[in-house]
Amino acid sequence: MENQIRVLSTKMLTDQQKRLLLNANFSIDEADFIDVVNQSFDLKSSNDYLIFTSQNAVESILENEKATELKTKKCFCVGEKTKAMLETNGFDVIAGADYASELASIICNQYGKSSFTFFCGNLRRDILPDSLRLAGITFEEEEVYETRLTPHKAAADLNGILFFSPSGVQSFLKENELQDEVCFCIGSTTAKALRGITNKVVTANQPTIESTIAKSIEFFNKI
Repeated sequence: MENQIRVLSTKMLTDQQKRLLLNANFSIDEADFIDVVNQSFDLKSSNDYLIFTSQNAVESILENEKATELKTKKCFCVGEKTKAMLETNGFDVIAGADYASELASIICNQYGKSSFTFFCGNLRRDILPDSLRLAGITFEEEEVYETRLTPHKAAADLNGILFFSPSGVQSFLKENELQDEVCFCIGSTTAKALRGITNKVVTANQPTIESTIAKSIEFFNKI
């Protein structure tokens, strides 16, 4: 890798995450292409189990006056970091998965007679609720945060772009067009948001920011 690689992260990174790229001689642009706003909500009741598919939903719940009461319910979740946040804050997670489709399969196959409360955002994907609905499982959705697009104009000489959500892709495309940049995606759902737009898509081995960064370093080190 003779020339310095310039990448854009569509999410502000921690110092530790940036160091991974800097140590690989990357140049980094970064900006938050989405903004998450917690919503107040009045939860009158909840079902047998709780479902979380993002850390954002957990953060919003922790601000709610019924957070302590909800901790008596067992949880299902998507993502290692979502699971870690729940457990750190006193929730009992009985099943987790890397993707919503995998979690839906667990619930439909093993907990079909139970009821669920799904805490989500305004741009939540259809995979999980559609699966539960088709299986005839009782569930309610509670919208607890809002995802707002915050587009930015990107530099013209990027080699790669790191995407961490479908809404991040949507926000990027509002102000920019993809040319020859390689798009590194945190997971398959994010990668699908680029279908038909570019074929230069590389998906991380694990759905984490660190794995996405590692994939970009691995890719350019091979050139």
